[in-house]
Amino acid sequence: MDELQEILQDFLVEAFEMIEQLDQDLVELENRPDDLDLLNRIFRVAHTIKGSSSFLNFDVLTKLTHHMEDVLNKARHGDLKITPEIMDVVLASIDQMKALLFSIRDTGSDATSGINIDPTVVKLDAVSSGKAIDAAVAATPAPSPVAEPEAAADEPDYANMSAEDVEKEIERLLMERQEQDEKRRQEKRANGEAMPEVEAPREVDEGQSESAPAPQAAPQAPAPAAVPAPKPAAAVAPAAAAAGGDAAAAGGTTVEQTIRVDVNRLDHLMNLIGELVLGKNRLIKIYSDVEERYEGEQFLDELNQVVSSVSTVTTDLQIAVMKTRMLPIGRVFNRFPRMIRDLSRELNKKVELVMSGEETELDKSIVEEIGDPLVHIIRNSADHGVEMPDVRAAAGKNEMGIVELKAYHEGNSIVIEISDDGKGLDPLMLKSKAVEKGVISEKEADAMSDKEAFTLIFKPGFSTAAKITNVSGRGVGMDVVKTNIEKLNGIIEVDSQVGKGTTIKLKIPLTLAIIQALLVGVQEEFFAIPLSSVLETVRITQDDIFLVEGKSVLRLRSEVLSLVKLSDIFGIEATMEENENLYVVIIGLADAKIGLVIDRLIGQEEIVIKSLGYYLKGVDGIAGATIRGDGRVTLIADVAALMQMAKTAHKKVDTTKKATAAIAQAAKKTEPSDYKVLIVDDSKTDRSIMRNSLKPLGVTIVEAGDGVEALGIIKNSDHPFDACLIDIEMPKMDGYTLASEIRKYNKYRNMPLIAVTSRTGKTDRMRGVEVGMAEYITKPYSPDYLMNVVKRHTNLTVEG
Repeated sequence: MDELQEILQDFLVEAFEMIEQLDQDLVELENRPDDLDLLNRIFRVAHTIKGSSSFLNFDVLTKLTHHMEDVLNKARHGDLKITPEIMDVVLASIDQMKALLFSIRDTGSDATSGINIDPTVVKLDAVSSGKAIDAAVAATPAPSPVAEPEAAADEPDYANMSAEDVEKEIERLLMERQEQDEKRRQEKRANGEAMPEVEAPREVDEGQSESAPAPQAAPQAPAPAAVPAPKPAAAVAPAAAAAGGDAAAAGGTTVEQTIRVDVNRLDHLMNLIGELVLGKNRLIKIYSDVEERYEGEQFLDELNQVVSSVSTVTTDLQIAVMKTRMLPIGRVFNRFPRMIRDLSRELNKKVELVMSGEETELDKSIVEEIGDPLVHIIRNSADHGVEMPDVRAAAGKNEMGIVELKAYHEGNSIVIEISDDGKGLDPLMLKSKAVEKGVISEKEADAMSDKEAFTLIFKPGFSTAAKITNVSGRGVGMDVVKTNIEKLNGIIEVDSQVGKGTTIKLKIPLTLAIIQALLVGVQEEFFAIPLSSVLETVRITQDDIFLVEGKSVLRLRSEVLSLVKLSDIFGIEATMEENENLYVVIIGLADAKIGLVIDRLIGQEEIVIKSLGYYLKGVDGIAGATIRGDGRVTLIADVAALMQMAKTAHKKVDTTKKATAAIAQAAKKTEPSDYKVLIVDDSKTDRSIMRNSLKPLGVTIVEAGDGVEALGIIKNSDHPFDACLIDIEMPKMDGYTLASEIRKYNKYRNMPLIAVTSRTGKTDRMRGVEVGMAEYITKPYSPDYLMNVVKRHTNLTVEG
């Protein structure tokens, strides 16, 4: 059973690969009916699927492809000219063949598919015999049962056979078929028929048959002896022999250059690469810290070489693995020539599809998602965009309308452009229709620019069609486009000129697993925004912000953008001082864009998207998390959710700077104990020395054993500290880092930070100044000196 299952899987994979290009080939054949190479290629697909399906006992599929083969065989020998009517029949049979293959894939059988191929077979026979198709269909009697059930009744139960029984059954069927073939050959010899051309699988497969005897092959094909399929092993045996003969004739063995790999294995490999990228980022960060600490040391050169090598190899490995998941977008494009051809006939228009960039590659998961949006856009171009032939002729255009579909890379994204040379979008008409349907108000319509009016086509329920047809008019197609592109973190741009045509540009990230992100800071929090959704970043002042109907907006060149604080969206409390200059990250998704006001731009970094897990996966505005080079977890913003949340963020961006005095402690100190001093040192002995030195002052003393503990005390303290004594060499977080973190808090911006350390070098002192140390005390020191320094910096005037 396992062997048969493996053969079936191989058959399905091969069949789906062959029919992938078939629609496009058939549409080309309609335009170039004399292209023999194209005909032979299409014929070989039908012939191969027929042979394999016969071997696997798929009787319905065998019957259909057998009759398709007859028509294509006559066409390739010049006995039949392909017309649009004949092509309609062939394309219908291809659709049924695909449906049968899907049924086999899902259920393991074509007999239970419920697909009636008899009308199609009648039409194919009519085409093959040169009869009128409609007349043949009308004259067809009610379908009579075929002999398949009898065969099925006698068929052995393969499911319960052992491997040995299956082998014996295959041998028996092969022998049986060979005996039947020998009988037929003897009958043909007795009738004086020529033998070499009757059984010529190699000539059929290669499309090389000679003109004289070959036409006789077509009439022989429908002979009753070839149709019964209870002998599944027979059809492949001659073909296998022929293939073996061809290989021998070629004079050498060919090594297969490709292998099929389970997608789950690739996904697992991608996850491992993600972990490796995180490790690389961590290694680079550690190297930076070591280089800063041990500046000038000889080992740094060797360490730098190792880190650079690991970084380069990791990047190359990441690119290589990502490429294994890449598929050419031509796999999606292949369906559109057939679709345009059918639409042209349905709409009575002349439309030609011009494609380029089919070899452009992107991640498999995105290839699977991009198909539906493109279907809707191309259908719209053919239906709404391209005019009727007489209208085009009256406008001085070629009657043949052009729909152009192209793909190309742009940075870490792929751009897909769909353009037509039709009537274009009229912004005034769009606004009028939108107001009429209640999609927007008249006031909104008056304020809209032409560019904004073009985006109305993506609104749910909006359509410019005069009437509802099978193709359009319901106002759902372009809404689906917007939804799907948003899911991929993509951007949509629409450009159009009345009378000239319309261009829709989709910009989509190449992969959704490892991405480039912009790291931003909001108060004490950090967020990663996918770079594919970032249009630009700008620095503005408070004066650049205007209020319109209570909402903050920014005029950027010719556009007016809504502004919203990222801290307002996520409800982050303002604990740090607001700068005069603000950073605005302009993000775009599908057809919309807004400006996010942030506190700091950290930089660009390659990140690996990690799931938040079962309990946190529903957090609004968060798509996942990543681990940065310093080991900290950073949340990744969900751009689509941010756009929605921004609409309900009621707080507006402050247009006035918060006064520092309002944040400072208002109460006046009356006792020495009102003054609070924080001592930070990992040595308990040193903390005792400092505490005893300050005891005569009567101040309140709080102790911390390292920088992390100290930072936690500062963040959670109800009352601000008046001074902080900091040791430099500490575990977890050193004194320099602690000073930098403390200075980020508005209420501690002017708090005296006093370094108490045994490090006496000039570089150490300079670094202390850079991070905001008010004074640098070296050990050992006298208690009086330390007491006077603290008293001076805290302005302690109250006597104890």
